[in-house]
Amino acid sequence: MYRKHDDPAVGGGAPPNRFKASGLRGRHLTAHLLVAAWAVLALLAAVAQETPVARWLAIHLFLLGAATTAIVVWSEHFAVAMLHAPLPDRRWSDARLAGVNAGAVGVFTGVWADRTALTGVGCALLVTAIGAHLVVLVRMGRGALGGRLAPIADYYRAAAAALVVGAVLGWLLATGRAGPGHHTGLKLAHVHVTLLGWIGLPVLGTLFMLWPTVLGVRMAERTTRLARWVLVLTGGGLLTAVAGLSAGWRPAAVTGVAGYAVGVAVAAHLFVRTVRRRPAISAAAAWTLAAAAGWLVVGVVVDLVLLAARPLAESVDDIGSLVPVLLVGLVAQVLIGALTYLLPIVLSTGPEERAALRAVLERFWVPRLVVLNLGVALLALPLPGSFGTAGMLSAGAGGVAFLALVVRVLVRGGRGLLQDTDQDTDQGTVQGTVQAGVSGTSRRPVLWGTVAGAVVTVLAVLVANSGGDTSGGASAAGTTGAGAGTSRTVAVTLADMRIRPARIEVDAGTALRLKITNTDAQRHDLKVEDGPSTPMLAKGATRVLDLGTVTEDREAWCTLPGHRAAGMTMDIVVNEDTATDSGGHEGHTSAADGTTDDTGLDLSADFSTGWQARDADLAPAPGGTVHKVELHAAHTTVEVAPGVKQQMWTFGGTAPGPTLHGKVGDVFEITLVNDDEGMGHGIDFHAGSLAPDKPMRTIQPGERLVYRFRAENAGAWLYHCSTSPMLQHIGNGMYGAVVIDPPGLAKVDHEYVLVSSELYLGTPGSTAQVTKMRQNTPDAWVFNGVANQYSQQPLKVKAGERARFWVVAAGPSDGIAFHVVGTVFDTVYKEGAYLLKPGDPGGAQVLDLATAQGGFVETTFPEAGHYAFVDHDMRHAEAGAHGMVEVSE
Repeated sequence: MYRKHDDPAVGGGAPPNRFKASGLRGRHLTAHLLVAAWAVLALLAAVAQETPVARWLAIHLFLLGAATTAIVVWSEHFAVAMLHAPLPDRRWSDARLAGVNAGAVGVFTGVWADRTALTGVGCALLVTAIGAHLVVLVRMGRGALGGRLAPIADYYRAAAAALVVGAVLGWLLATGRAGPGHHTGLKLAHVHVTLLGWIGLPVLGTLFMLWPTVLGVRMAERTTRLARWVLVLTGGGLLTAVAGLSAGWRPAAVTGVAGYAVGVAVAAHLFVRTVRRRPAISAAAAWTLAAAAGWLVVGVVVDLVLLAARPLAESVDDIGSLVPVLLVGLVAQVLIGALTYLLPIVLSTGPEERAALRAVLERFWVPRLVVLNLGVALLALPLPGSFGTAGMLSAGAGGVAFLALVVRVLVRGGRGLLQDTDQDTDQGTVQGTVQAGVSGTSRRPVLWGTVAGAVVTVLAVLVANSGGDTSGGASAAGTTGAGAGTSRTVAVTLADMRIRPARIEVDAGTALRLKITNTDAQRHDLKVEDGPSTPMLAKGATRVLDLGTVTEDREAWCTLPGHRAAGMTMDIVVNEDTATDSGGHEGHTSAADGTTDDTGLDLSADFSTGWQARDADLAPAPGGTVHKVELHAAHTTVEVAPGVKQQMWTFGGTAPGPTLHGKVGDVFEITLVNDDEGMGHGIDFHAGSLAPDKPMRTIQPGERLVYRFRAENAGAWLYHCSTSPMLQHIGNGMYGAVVIDPPGLAKVDHEYVLVSSELYLGTPGSTAQVTKMRQNTPDAWVFNGVANQYSQQPLKVKAGERARFWVVAAGPSDGIAFHVVGTVFDTVYKEGAYLLKPGDPGGAQVLDLATAQGGFVETTFPEAGHYAFVDHDMRHAEAGAHGMVEVSE
């Protein structure tokens, strides 16, 4: 029998025989052992070496391992009890539980071993298993008898959907598919949908039933109605927050978390009013659940304040610091409180045994509760690092003490359970019969084997993680090479999910030191292959790594899960032979001028003193119908990225060359003068129609030719060097634009010309540079020849003004998807034809141009602000094809 106030019609709880009828007694002892094993793994990982992967494992072992296993098991059986539904087929329940744990193992192993394919397989298994769990929960509600507590099952369904979303987001982050531009928002979305959705929603839903049951009081009449409203507030708020965070829209995220906070406040108010002055059935469970609910309220409120007060990029680390607080304060204490109350019910065969098991779990509960919550408070407060360590140890001590009691209860209660024979009836109920003659000793290997396996696995993880983290650079006595006896210090920047420079070339035998600075809003570190590593660096923090004498190629990367896959890597390349190989094509010679080598770009750095961005304004077409221009072909040193100068092959001393502007019917007479001392050049104007034999011929140094053509057609046209190999000539800067206005072109307030192209660093014509060109792996994508120039010196317009953007895709290999963030194009002109005109009902978002195509778009800027213009191929935008229009009142 069970107490009268345990009846769901009175106190809101499920009676012991209902729990047993739902299959918890005996058939899922393995699940409880899995929860304990995952918790042991998490605790051991938490005290492991201080590395990002170890910290990631500690958090996810607990959340994705222990908490997820517990939620899958208990949510199914609570749903059965609350809905008065038939018990699901045991085989499929076991299969789903196995799928969840197999998926978790795949994810952990994939992240630890840096195997993205394995991580993806693990995520797919997890999504499949949880998706099946969601289907089962939905199907339970169809045809079930239901009852006052039926709405609680909706919390479990919403939580399962949240974990599916969280798993997909986690896969995007862990495998680098999120991309650096979306990493911060998706990471925050992942944290919120996992903690507040998968964990928070079932906790809230279960507390509506479990809280009055543990207290031994009558459930309030309005509980069912409030439970529905709380789910609307928390579920709807979470959906809004996750969508806003994923899109990087902070107002939506703040609104969503505020809605979630209101829902939590409504539930907390109900829980407080439920308390009565009478002894609880389990004081330990009641106080532990109350503490967990309190930390949920604290966590949600602090989360809301952080999101409202700071940009997403700056708040990601602060919100991330809430994870351990919610991990221990909420998740761990909910598990402790729930298991304190429920395990005796599940494992016992009668009231006396239930009381005995509960007495074991409640031993020293007051000091355990104080120690654990003191630890959580130390973790939550902004105190020096030593206090955080003390907090983790304090919280860990409380958790370990409870785990020891759980193990004892499982061994004691499991002796009888492991002898039970389960038999499903037509109604889906389970009745266990005790089998005599089986000693308790024979079941102990099940428990201790699980625990031993967990310990061995963690030790393997710790040993693997410890390798090479503190070792110095490779060095050997008597090292020879071009760099022997020399030393070099390279400044390295961590920002925007990139390591800059992305490549460092050194002579063999060079003693290399890296001065590493994190300029990003989120924390990063740097690990050198078979070498030292930095600690986690906050914004502005600097650390020097001494690699010693470098004799072979190495890779370096940020060790935060997903960051390496997202592109936070750097190559250290040893030059065994430092002899220069010009690698140019026949008849072309060039020498390195010392301005740059293939060391990557720091797009956040400053340009040189006195540098000015190229004027993007389109100059008015000159008067008359004949336009004479003299272009000189020459090698010119140009600043092609912040602080990076590169020798370019140019027309008129710039890359791209001067923009020519005219009207239909105008004649252009271009005199090309080859001032280059080492190679021949030619020129090809796409705007003219004529036999190429003579005007496009290659002229040698000191020669000149006249190229005359009539512009018979309107459009945005490319011109470029006509000498082979054109891949190298165009790729090194010999290109430009010709703009021929369509007849009747309306006037606008601003008219800009943007020529998109790829940037290849290195000595022009060298083997290394040509290889990158042939493989289409540029160092950057640029507008008007310079990476990010208009991000540092924006184009300026006023609110309400109309602007026309002429765009030409010079390549030599890639086109462009031109987009201005925050605007809609009402005019699109591409390759000599209007695709959209003002007054048409539609609008456009992108001007898509293949290599050598051109056109223009027009838009009006509605209000003051900063409007980014980009190549919407995000790989290009994040590598230099990015600018800004600054709109003032």
